[in-house]
Amino acid sequence: MKLLGISGTITGSKTLTVVKKVLEVVEKIDPSIQIELLDLKQYDVQFCDGRDPQTYKGDTKKVIDIVSNADFYLIGTPIFQGSLTGALKNLIDLVPPQTMRNKVMGFVATGGTYQHYLVVENQLNPIAGYLRAFVAPSYVYAHNDHFKNNEIVDSDIMDRISYLAEELVMMQKLLK
Repeated sequence: MKLLGISGTITGSKTLTVVKKVLEVVEKIDPSIQIELLDLKQYDVQFCDGRDPQTYKGDTKKVIDIVSNADFYLIGTPIFQGSLTGALKNLIDLVPPQTMRNKVMGFVATGGTYQHYLVVENQLNPIAGYLRAFVAPSYVYAHNDHFKNNEIVDSDIMDRISYLAEELVMMQKLLK
């Protein structure tokens, strides 16, 4: 089983910190799960233009293949202007919808206001529904106040990370 953690941003570092922390907990729960991290900052991804995904080349083709080869997902995004990042939405648009069908998906988000957690409920979950993915009931929303020197310092957030990791593993095992 391969879990793909996606840091869906090309700026900042808090989202990547949370994604990595969830992946670390998953690895402790079940070391047999193959963990892969897709940090969009590391790739030069083209804008989706509606063509057949197999015709893209370079980094765009690489990220499509990485997403396509995963068995389940942990998707992270900072919240900008009350929404997910354009980089993450572009990635979702590049990947054929059937790629994520009937696969487990969990979400983490970071932001600067306490209301931004609603983006998970109002935008990410509906996208997962369109993709026909199985969404973990828990998610993690971390506010800027939950970090110090780019490390998570809030015990409630650490608990939420553990719950999400446990749910991802449990759901994936039950599905398989």
